[in-house]
Amino acid sequence: MNKKASFFNSTSKEVLFQIVLHVVLFIFFSFDRNQPQIHEYKIVSFFNYALGAMVINYIFLPRFFYQKKYLMFFLYVGIIVAAIIAVEELVLERIYFPDTRGKHFPGVFYSLLDVMPVITILAGFKFAWDASLKQKEVEELRTSVKESELQFLKSQINPHFLFNNLNNLYSYAIEQSPKTPSIILELSSVLRYMLYDCKEDFVALGKEIEHLKNFTQLNELQIEDRGKVTFEAGNMPSGYLIAPLILNVFIENAFKHSTASQSEDIQIDIRIQLDAQGQLYFICENSFRPVTNTDKLNNGIGLKNVQKRLQLIYPDAHTLEISETDQKYSVHLRMKLKSISE
Repeated sequence: MNKKASFFNSTSKEVLFQIVLHVVLFIFFSFDRNQPQIHEYKIVSFFNYALGAMVINYIFLPRFFYQKKYLMFFLYVGIIVAAIIAVEELVLERIYFPDTRGKHFPGVFYSLLDVMPVITILAGFKFAWDASLKQKEVEELRTSVKESELQFLKSQINPHFLFNNLNNLYSYAIEQSPKTPSIILELSSVLRYMLYDCKEDFVALGKEIEHLKNFTQLNELQIEDRGKVTFEAGNMPSGYLIAPLILNVFIENAFKHSTASQSEDIQIDIRIQLDAQGQLYFICENSFRPVTNTDKLNNGIGLKNVQKRLQLIYPDAHTLEISETDQKYSVHLRMKLKSISE
């Protein structure tokens, strides 16, 4: 129903546009300051031009020109123009001007100068109208592809996160750790947010920060007494939105690779700040041992996922810097957030 409504809406707009165009062009075509009254010949002659232009616009353009059959298009246009000139010279002028213009043919060049401006204007505006519709379709297709890609990327996050944490939960359950109920509670809280609270393209920044705190606490259970985790979020001005689950991957990678390479002295520092202009500054640093194959960090599904999402959602509104030293891996992300009023 929506497609049908859109089609009829577009068609009605084009019909209205063509009517206005023909009326305006007819006024210019028939205007003669020495003869303010519109002669019947002008009406019939313009109808002859308009009929020929309609054949070009609605038959030859879609069948030949848009199908890249240019030779056939110009051949048939030439035939139509010749037919218009023939009707005007051999029929109309002999009817309306039998004793003057109807007695002789002024020549092909003069006839083309008389016919082609009107035909060119009518066909040119039709071509421009079709081009604008095609551009609109392209933009809609791009938007649809972008939304589909974002949904696909977003759908990858939950299974990736769930796979990692179920492994952790399994190991705690095997050991019959007393922390298992706490892990289940934290995991359910985080999953609730992922499944229900962040279905929109953007969520309130305060909710996302709260989720990141819970997410960090859940992952912190893996470390126990083997190191220190710091999570700092400064005063966050209200009224800003952020794409959900953008920052999760960096925090998850920090825990994953620190715990995989170190049995003690683990250091993970997470800092989030927002300035008055809506610039979000996110820093995530983690320690690691160089013996670990950290190349996997750059090639993981999660990191590629979030880099692609940043390119799609914040194409010109973010900078991402990832650096690595002998014992530290750092992520510095700056994002220009949307305000609720935008």
